[in-house]
Amino acid sequence: MRIVCISASRVPSEAANSLQAMKACQALVQTGHDVTLLVPGAPSGVTVQRLREHYGLALTFPIGWLPGPRRLFPSRAIMRLRSLNPDLLYVWPLQAAALGALRHIPVILEMHDLPSGRIGPLWYRLFLGARGARRVLTITTALRDALAEKYGSRLPPAGMILAPNGVDLERFSALPGPRSARRQLGLPEKPTVACTGHLYAGRGADLFLELACSFPQANFLWVGGRPQEVTAWQARSGSLGLQNVTFTGFVSNNCLPLYQAAADILLMPYGRVIAISSGMGHSARVASPMKMFEYMASGRAILTSDLPVIREVLDETTAVFCPPEEFEAWREALNALLADQTRRQALGRRARAQVEQYTWIRRAERALEGFPPH
Repeated sequence: MRIVCISASRVPSEAANSLQAMKACQALVQTGHDVTLLVPGAPSGVTVQRLREHYGLALTFPIGWLPGPRRLFPSRAIMRLRSLNPDLLYVWPLQAAALGALRHIPVILEMHDLPSGRIGPLWYRLFLGARGARRVLTITTALRDALAEKYGSRLPPAGMILAPNGVDLERFSALPGPRSARRQLGLPEKPTVACTGHLYAGRGADLFLELACSFPQANFLWVGGRPQEVTAWQARSGSLGLQNVTFTGFVSNNCLPLYQAAADILLMPYGRVIAISSGMGHSARVASPMKMFEYMASGRAILTSDLPVIREVLDETTAVFCPPEEFEAWREALNALLADQTRRQALGRRARAQVEQYTWIRRAERALEGFPPH
């Protein structure tokens, strides 16, 4: 099929929603479809090689940048369809989904949160009420249920598909052991506890530093974050006199598996409320963190906040759970894991086996299965 994907994310960008859109588009290409991605802004000299490295892509696809006010981007993207003549739209913005459905083009709408603001719910209702082939992908059962509770079940059973985020397993197929990975990255040869991702509120950086204070014998590594946030947390670490903490700042997705491989234990210290990159709302109720699947693929022990959405994927055979923001529970759990290499390895092996079902390609296949109906 000729598939046009529409994302409001900037490309390139360090934001998780930008990475997620690029991985989803690549998977559609890998399943044999002709994909074009439309995004706002201007390319600003972006090269194919830069996109490959930045997003960890094995292949690329045509991208159309549409300059102009961002509020007009969805309608301008729909106007662009006249020249692209798609068989299917795969979109993230609610407005683009509704406008595409009103044009009687088959539409897959991928959703990561409930519609927000004054206009978001209106666009979603318009999409639900349109005629023609429509399908919604939700990243968690929690989000699917919340949508059904608030907006009703106005789609046929095949119109609402559960599609958690995924991972490129091939990028994790030949990772070195922790010691070797640390040597390659120039990291201290110590037991290493790592967390990858942004430093937004609710991501657990406070807890991360508290744990570093309690375990001076271990190295604590945080990979990711915008420059201003990294600077602030480095200053806070320095004020505490910590010598065992490293904040790397942003690392391209192409290099990220090696950093995850350098860890003995990978943390997901989410709070009960997690800010998202747009600054609107929070994702603790409905999130499907991409790093969770990367952690699983890396084969390392995972220590995570005990949130219902995390338990949709992980269980006690693949991770250790702690109550969000309860430091003493985290300290005890981390101490036990650092002292038990056999348990760490067993958790990592089971997580690696479980993640086989969560590849981006399998996700794309589920998203398209039986759609559009004939």
